[in-house]
Amino acid sequence: MTMLATISGPPSSGKTSIIIKAVAALRREGLDAGVVKFDCLSTVDGGLYEKAGIRAAVGLSGNLCPDHFFAANIEESLAWGEKVGLPLVLVESAGLCNRCSPHIKDIFAICVIDCLAGVSTPKKIGPMLKLADVVVISKGDIVSQAEREVMAFRTKQANPKADIIAVNGITGQGSQELAMLVRQRAAAEALIPGNRLRFSMPMAVCSYCLGETKLGGEFQRGYVRKVDWAKTGEVDRG
Repeated sequence: MTMLATISGPPSSGKTSIIIKAVAALRREGLDAGVVKFDCLSTVDGGLYEKAGIRAAVGLSGNLCPDHFFAANIEESLAWGEKVGLPLVLVESAGLCNRCSPHIKDIFAICVIDCLAGVSTPKKIGPMLKLADVVVISKGDIVSQAEREVMAFRTKQANPKADIIAVNGITGQGSQELAMLVRQRAAAEALIPGNRLRFSMPMAVCSYCLGETKLGGEFQRGYVRKVDWAKTGEVDRG
C-alpha cells in the first residue's frame, strides 16, 4: 500500500527545494518517494525533480483553481504512485490564495511558509496552515535570530497543535527531522474515496469563473460577495 502526504504553501516559499532535501533524507533511511506536482500555468519543478533523480508527475490546472484541481485529481495521484511501485507519494499543491484547504483527514499534511513573507504571515493564512500537522519555516538563514523566533511564535499561535520545524532548502539543514516525521506519520493506508478534506475549499462559482470579462453589477451572477462599506472604517466626508 502506497503512503501519502500532502505539502502546501504560498508560492516561492521553498516547497520544491524542501521536498527534494526531504526525499534525499528518506532515501538514506531506505524509503523511496515520488512527487505529484500541481501548479497553474507552467512549472519547471518537474525538471528539478528529474535532476534530483526523483520520479515525478506534473499537472497544470490552467484556468481552474489549483486546489480544486488538486481535490479532483488526488485519487488518481495515489493510483499513479501505486502503479509505478512507489512506497510513498508526496503531493505538492500550489496553494495560491492562502485560504486554500488542500489537507485531507487522516493524511499527513505539511505547510511550508518562509521567513521573508513577514512575521504577520501566519495569521493571514487560513486552513492551509491552521490545519496542517507540520509547519515548515524556510529561509531562516536570511533573517535574524529574533525574526526567526517571532515567526515560530506567531506560527504556533496560528496552529498550536502543529510541529514547527525550520528547514533550509539549500543546505538541507532540518530535512532529516522532516523526513523522520513523514516516515512516522504518513498514512500507511491512504484511503481517498469517501474521505474528506479537513476544511471546505474557497467558494468560487460566479460569472467570472465561467469566462465573463465585463465589469459591473449587471454582469455578475452566482456567488458574489460585496464589501460592506459601512464597516470599512472610512469616514463620511460629505
